[in-house]
Amino acid sequence: MDASTGIWQYGHDLLNLFYPETCAACGATLLRNEKVLCLHCLVEMPLTGFHRNPDNEVARLFWGRIPFKMASSFLFFTRGSRYRNILHELKYRGREEAGLVLGKMYGNALKDSDIATADFIHPVPLHPARFRQRGYNQSALIAEGMSEALGVPLVTDLISRRVDSLTQTRRHRYERWENVRHIFRCEKPDRLVNRHIVLVDDVITTGATLEACASCIEPLRGLTISLASLAYAKLQG
Repeated sequence: MDASTGIWQYGHDLLNLFYPETCAACGATLLRNEKVLCLHCLVEMPLTGFHRNPDNEVARLFWGRIPFKMASSFLFFTRGSRYRNILHELKYRGREEAGLVLGKMYGNALKDSDIATADFIHPVPLHPARFRQRGYNQSALIAEGMSEALGVPLVTDLISRRVDSLTQTRRHRYERWENVRHIFRCEKPDRLVNRHIVLVDDVITTGATLEACASCIEPLRGLTISLASLAYAKLQG
């Protein structure tokens, strides 16, 4: 270890003494070599394995709704699970590293999948007003981590969000679709002709947001669409 590395590590340890980093899932204090998740939560992650099954539960959500090459999610999110805290930390507490680190984990898991052959990875966009309020797009952080792991270029300017839609929480399937169906617009259609694009969201419940996002680009000639999210949470009720 050189002197500069040692100084940085000392400063990091001193800062962590007074402001300890905690696990985004269970809240336990992280050890020096742990990032975002403690070892216990990392080992017990509720992985879906959907990328190994083309007829997985998320893919079936989109059957008959939008043409796609592959649809998958990384984690199961269930009511009461500590792993739901990850999205709360990411979306509402400024834990940007959670999106990057978990997106990279997901990208590593996808290296032998069809998504690894895509031309672009594009996050579901936030409305500019929501972006200014939050300061970042959580789906873009996940997509950035995936892009780094897969070596697939990240783009963020091909699709825009025209309307700041109401929250999807506690909405039923049809209400969710009505809430988002006309809110996206394709900005640069020429760049998508004969390309394969992966649309990335933070969580899939009914799939309404990803379907609406895909619908604005689906008519383009020769376009192939894949769909991915960090988490899959079944709609309750």
